[in-house]
Amino acid sequence: MRTLYIECNMGAAGDMLMGALYELLEDKEGFLKTMNSLGLPGVHVEAEAGKTCGIAGTHMRVTVHGEEEAACGHDHAHDHHHHHHHATPGHIGELIDTLHLPEEVKKEARAVYDRIARAEARAHGCPVGDVHFHEVGALDAVADVTGVCYCLYLLKPGRIVVSPVHVGSGTVRCAHGIMPVPAPATANLLKGAPSYGGEIRGELCTPTGAALLTQFADAFGPMPVMTGTGVGIGIGTKEFPQANCVRVFLGESQESEAAGMEAGETGANGRITELICNLDDMTPEALSFACGRLLEAGALDVYTIPGTMKKGRPGHVLTVLCEEGNEEEMVRKIFRETATNGVRARRCEKYFLKPGVEKVSTPWGEVRIKTAFGYGVTHKKPEYEDVARIAREQNLPWGKVRDEVIRRTDIDGQEEK
Repeated sequence: MRTLYIECNMGAAGDMLMGALYELLEDKEGFLKTMNSLGLPGVHVEAEAGKTCGIAGTHMRVTVHGEEEAACGHDHAHDHHHHHHHATPGHIGELIDTLHLPEEVKKEARAVYDRIARAEARAHGCPVGDVHFHEVGALDAVADVTGVCYCLYLLKPGRIVVSPVHVGSGTVRCAHGIMPVPAPATANLLKGAPSYGGEIRGELCTPTGAALLTQFADAFGPMPVMTGTGVGIGIGTKEFPQANCVRVFLGESQESEAAGMEAGETGANGRITELICNLDDMTPEALSFACGRLLEAGALDVYTIPGTMKKGRPGHVLTVLCEEGNEEEMVRKIFRETATNGVRARRCEKYFLKPGVEKVSTPWGEVRIKTAFGYGVTHKKPEYEDVARIAREQNLPWGKVRDEVIRRTDIDGQEEK
């Protein structure tokens, strides 16, 4: 399987991750051209050659109106998203929606930013909607986040493994005063991920770096056995006795599918909270709007099921899935956006298959195949958007293209055996 390993011996920041992934790209000029035509006002992204302890790599320089954001005592560019200026999570989401990027990239970028907003809200004890991002910092962060998401979209790894994250030690000064390392938002984001401190003083892992790692990591641990095809190094801005960089390794994993299944079958993959309420006095328009607002607020999923309520009234059962620790904020949002007077909460173990992406060649070009494996099974499914694009371009029925892709997927699978 095409595997990406991210080494975080010196933590992670958005610009360092982007620099490391940038080095793996085949069309580097095309990437920079896209990043500099996104539509982010005043933002310019430039790849600069850099060195740390004699090791060469790339530093991604992100400027807003010609200026880089001040470090404010941090070891990397300061990307905490303080709530004392004007950009809200909703505004950032709207900004991301306007960018000239594939929808899949924008979806991931919104998800990363939602993670940051929830972590900052929890750290500052305020609702997610009340978080306000520093305007310049927000633009820098959007460039970092979308840049990393776009790199991963172009590289298309089937699996991403991240090392334990070095967070640094001591304290760091910022707009809110002197905070411990890791900063509260970073600690919230790394909940459930292996991390450690050390003798190096200062903040090594920023909230943006932590959000990106936890959004995309399929697993945390040592580098898997793999045949390497590329190495990328993203250089930080400060100097330490230790090389200040993030390294990424791309290759074909040598781990057997059986090993992956055994790892997945050791127990649940995590826990989520299920919030449920019955609704019999909301119009379809109002309910649809409420579901959208709940997703914007950070729900993992929202869905409704028709049902019969009190006095035989037709209605809907609304189910909202959210991360542990986000229940109170989500319950508050449910009461605000719906007509319910009560919400039931249930904590659940969650199980899921390991996701991946393969490619298959067709007479009309390559098509991505979504894969999922574990628990003794393997699922494969053609990427809908790829099939739809070919059907439109070739003026063919969607089903014919899909059937040909499936046939060739089966052939490829037999050849691999």
